[in-house]
Amino acid sequence: MTANQINLLDVVALTLDLPEYGLLRGQVGTVVELLADGQAFEVEFSDRDGRTYESVGLPPEQIMVLHFEPASPNHQRTMATV
Repeated sequence: MTANQINLLDVVALTLDLPEYGLLRGQVGTVVELLADGQAFEVEFSDRDGRTYESVGLPPEQIMVLHFEPASPNHQRTMATV
């Protein structure tokens, strides 16, 4: 998988607010359908009980894939400093 590739069932986060849907930047959803030959994605947003509260078709620039594992097996953890 390439860094920018979005796939079915990926966990994603919004990169901007979508007030018309009541969604804020950073809200997490799941890609449930590929639209327009992979040029857009149906993203389902659910609460902690698994109930869907919004489902929206979004272009790739409005979402980012969340990663739960290191980028590579040789990845070295570093402490971020501010």
